[in-house]
Amino acid sequence: MSDRTGIFAGDDPFVLARSWLSEAEKSEPNDPNAIALATVDESGLPNARMVLLKEIEANAFVFYTNYDSAKGRELIATQKASFVMHWKSLRRQIRVRGTVEQENGPSADSYYDSRSLKSKLGAWASKQSHPLASRAELVAEVAKVTASKGLHPKRPPFWGGFRITPSEIEFWADGAFRLHDRFVWRRESISEPWSVTRLNP
Repeated sequence: MSDRTGIFAGDDPFVLARSWLSEAEKSEPNDPNAIALATVDESGLPNARMVLLKEIEANAFVFYTNYDSAKGRELIATQKASFVMHWKSLRRQIRVRGTVEQENGPSADSYYDSRSLKSKLGAWASKQSHPLASRAELVAEVAKVTASKGLHPKRPPFWGGFRITPSEIEFWADGAFRLHDRFVWRRESISEPWSVTRLNP
């Protein structure tokens, strides 16, 4: 597209997304890799929450969580998700929609092993999204897990990654007088080429 230049230039949306994230890491004060992840429950009611994106692969976006959490159950049931990355410091955002699969292998093990010991133990102790009587109960569960799992706990079977493979990625940048720049990349399947369209702001 003739006017897709500057910060929008390039032939690969994942390279472009990594470039924008790299810029945000220099200017965004907290969690530049935060995404607002949207899922739907069994009735079709949407759910949204912030999670941390951990990798932009060659063809997908990856984050990690408890599979028994609300988002985990909803992602497993529907195998679809969307998210937004928004950076106030850059006045830019990326929107993604696509299909989801679990990352339950060596990559999940590697990321879990890279976490701090307290985070590893917390993953074992927290029954994420389920009712909790008190904080004291959670602290007691962490102590129990620490005693039983030791200093090198393995990744819990109920904890791992999700890989979002997009069918649509939109890059948005703020423009004067709300005349923003928007380019959406779409494809029918992951084997098909991307088409890029400029959208009205």
